[in-house]
Amino acid sequence: MIALTDIGFEFGGRFLYRNANWHIKPKERIGLIGMNGTGKSTLLRVINGEYQLSEGSISKPRDLTIGFLNQDQLSFETSNSILEVAMSAFQRQLDLEQEIEKVLKIMETDYSEEVLQKLSDLQTEFDSLDGYNIHHKCEKVLEGLGFTTEQLKQPYKKFSGGWRMRVMLAKLLLQNPDLLMLDEPTNHLDLPTIEWLENYLRDYDGTVIVVSHDREFLDKMVTKIVEVSMQKIFEYSGNYSFYLEAKSERMDLQQRQYDNQQQFIKQQEQFINRFKAKASKATAAQSRVKMLEKLDRVEAPEEDNAEINIDFRVGTQSGKVVSEIKEVSKEFPDVRILENASAEIVRGDKIALIGANGKGKSTLLRMIAGTEKFEGEIVPGYNIIQAFYAQHQLESLNVENEILEEMRQYGQDRTETELRTILGCFLFTNDEVFKKIKVLSGGEKARVALARTLLSEANFMLLDEPTNHLDMRSINILTQALQKYQGTFVVVSHDRYFVSKIANKIWWLEEGKIKEYPGTYEEYEYWKAKQEELKKLAYANKPTLPKTNSSKKDETALDTKNTDTEIKKLKKEFAEIENKISSLKNEIQLIQQQYTLNDVITDATKMKELNVKYDAFKQDLNATEVEYERLFEKILSIEN
Repeated sequence: MIALTDIGFEFGGRFLYRNANWHIKPKERIGLIGMNGTGKSTLLRVINGEYQLSEGSISKPRDLTIGFLNQDQLSFETSNSILEVAMSAFQRQLDLEQEIEKVLKIMETDYSEEVLQKLSDLQTEFDSLDGYNIHHKCEKVLEGLGFTTEQLKQPYKKFSGGWRMRVMLAKLLLQNPDLLMLDEPTNHLDLPTIEWLENYLRDYDGTVIVVSHDREFLDKMVTKIVEVSMQKIFEYSGNYSFYLEAKSERMDLQQRQYDNQQQFIKQQEQFINRFKAKASKATAAQSRVKMLEKLDRVEAPEEDNAEINIDFRVGTQSGKVVSEIKEVSKEFPDVRILENASAEIVRGDKIALIGANGKGKSTLLRMIAGTEKFEGEIVPGYNIIQAFYAQHQLESLNVENEILEEMRQYGQDRTETELRTILGCFLFTNDEVFKKIKVLSGGEKARVALARTLLSEANFMLLDEPTNHLDMRSINILTQALQKYQGTFVVVSHDRYFVSKIANKIWWLEEGKIKEYPGTYEEYEYWKAKQEELKKLAYANKPTLPKTNSSKKDETALDTKNTDTEIKKLKKEFAEIENKISSLKNEIQLIQQQYTLNDVITDATKMKELNVKYDAFKQDLNATEVEYERLFEKILSIEN
């Protein structure tokens, strides 16, 4: 379909690719990856015809249609509604619709055969382009991307950049081009929408090329990985996980070839240095010099998955309870976030707060941080040192500081080598660390703020979408840092792989409450799937209306009586469990109060005994809440 042959592209005095080749075939789903700065987005623009190659050639069919989603489209402005913007994907159908309306208007006074034929031709073309279904298609895609039915009629200009990007994505999907190129499409999407897009692209009829740092998305959606590295383009069949295995084998082979060649070069150089001054050997030495000059050098493999040995310290250990959320309510004019919600964060919790956009995840984070007003009470625990990372925190950076200077102010006991190593993890290398904050892009400022947060020695961190603006290597570094971190954190993220690696608890907001699953993301996903199965099973087993003959009525009456008895029994058990939960929570609250007593704080034995009691009550509470859920579902399935 498209062939890139021996291509080269020079930018800023260096080549991004040189003698690189890539053959794009029909119906492929390709993940285009590589470290930041290797030229992934540039390569998409070359394919789209926006940039001209410095060397080589690109060939593609003349009738090939290409759709390209990129960040530049955020500059588009219009007063039209979201639905109208997305509908512009069907421009020919819309034009035909207007023409048909004009002809129908003419037919009010003119019934000539010529007018009737024109109407017939227009309607035939409109029908062949599936014009009668374009409104339905458009609404389906927009709602799949997270818009409500009410929002579809609202003006495009009212929405933020992330939501605007969804509209442009919807328009591209509806255009159904032969080649669909998406540059970081999941950056502005929440989990439900990412899952919807995965399913849509898996069934897409054309070819898809996607640049993404979302490993889970690449694992579930693509059938081939194409990597831009060392000025070359490497292809790997399979998803991202398969690529990691295949690349590791290629890197090992390349490392052996490099080592062998370096040893060979060293031997030749030793011979040259030894004999170049001797007349009898000078010719042989000169011959080897020429041989080395012509030698096709093997490059050392790039290491982009290095493990870190940085100690992200915790200054002071916190108390057992880090934060207690008590009967908290929060609402905005158009949405209720929380209503009498309660939750608890204890030392060692690694909580991932997940869910759809607009549910209030970032708002809850700000409430815990103390920067958002609310009704109710959030009580911080003993000895808490808090750090909060969010996009608006970028304003707290001193714009006159150099990057290294900014880091030094937050890590005064760290050596310059340590600070530069940390900055290197977040893509600031060599002289880049001397850049002024004021000249950095938004993404670069975000990386500085994140590095600074991890340097703060806080024992409680609140992180709002920390993986935004990071490439896979940096996400890997952040993942390792949080895995080693000895404190407590709550992180808002839509990156499923990242969440699966760092969280030991899952929170989500539902019906004004903070819901909790006490386990990893993989366990949560399994539990959620089981819940969906139970709901489907309950719906499938919903009793049908009985026939009207007397025997059936008697059987139904008996069944109803038995059902009522069972429900009464279950509700009695349910009430007992509710009382037990309330009692356990009271006991836990009493223990928490004892943690603040001076004679307990200063007595290690009493503190240990209290910890044992607390853990026992907490374990009992968790088990009781599981039973509570089970009974609730059983009652629900019977009553329905």
